[in-house]
Amino acid sequence: MPLALAACKKGWNVLELSGLTMGTGYSIVAVDHTRNIDRAELSAAVDASFSDVIAQMSNWDAGSELSRFNAHRSTDAFTVSPELARVLKAAQDVHDGSDGRFDVTVGPLLDLWGFGAGSTRRDAPGDAEIADALACCGQGRSLEVQGAALRKLRPETEIYVSAIGKGHGIDRVAQTLADFGLTDYMVEVGGDLYTAGRNPDGQPWQIGIETPDAHDRGVMQVVSLSGMGMATSGDYRNFFEQDGVRYSHILDATTGRPVTHNTTSVTVMTDSAMLADAWATALLVLGRDRGLEIANDRDMAVLFLERGDAAGDVVTTASDRFTSLQA
Repeated sequence: MPLALAACKKGWNVLELSGLTMGTGYSIVAVDHTRNIDRAELSAAVDASFSDVIAQMSNWDAGSELSRFNAHRSTDAFTVSPELARVLKAAQDVHDGSDGRFDVTVGPLLDLWGFGAGSTRRDAPGDAEIADALACCGQGRSLEVQGAALRKLRPETEIYVSAIGKGHGIDRVAQTLADFGLTDYMVEVGGDLYTAGRNPDGQPWQIGIETPDAHDRGVMQVVSLSGMGMATSGDYRNFFEQDGVRYSHILDATTGRPVTHNTTSVTVMTDSAMLADAWATALLVLGRDRGLEIANDRDMAVLFLERGDAAGDVVTTASDRFTSLQA
């Protein structure tokens, strides 16, 4: 009610949309300064944008472009849409820039460890099983992106874009809002987001970074965000324990095993939600020490959260760019 009253008083409308997409929820808040945008028309355009992304990049839709590529057991070139090619080119760039830690071919490892779609396993696999799964992975030796064509270097290669596709979907919807003439909005999908302009109160968007606790959805820190994408990757929601050892779903593609460092959450703010999504995953796999080096070398705004020595303690480390943006 206060938000609606403020909007009416200032002479603009606040448009709010929400729903389900890509296996999670989404929410959109946009300021309509003209008061002329039809909410139903905007909602239909947003749904169409999400549907396009799913039709191109879903691993769960057997008819999607990506699923058809995965089923293509050949090393012949496979022509894809410009959007899918763009996402996989970005994935390759992040792979190269992250010492190979970001990898879209780790599906066999996720399945092996029980973190894939429909997996129920909750025990650590043996060394031989890990070695077999690793042999089926490896983005650098499995996939080539050549303009609008993909080529498998091994016919059995399959790719999964869940760690970058959601961010791309956010960017697509943000562009849809911009096409309607909106300049002040926030698009959020499953906790990742993109913001433009100002919030309905005329201030930069205020975004909370979650406390890295499986049982507490509190806010660790609030950041100001405008004209940037933001994504957080954490290891504290999806994991299992065996014989006192904790195994998270954050897998290192170079070892075939869950990471063992103390970095529990990484938040990235950058020009697009797609790159924020991918780099948050890549830097979490790398951990704070190497991740911070890369973040500063690339002038990325990144916040690392680590488990402290005492139970419940959290240590924060920010990149130079993150500190300057929040100053």
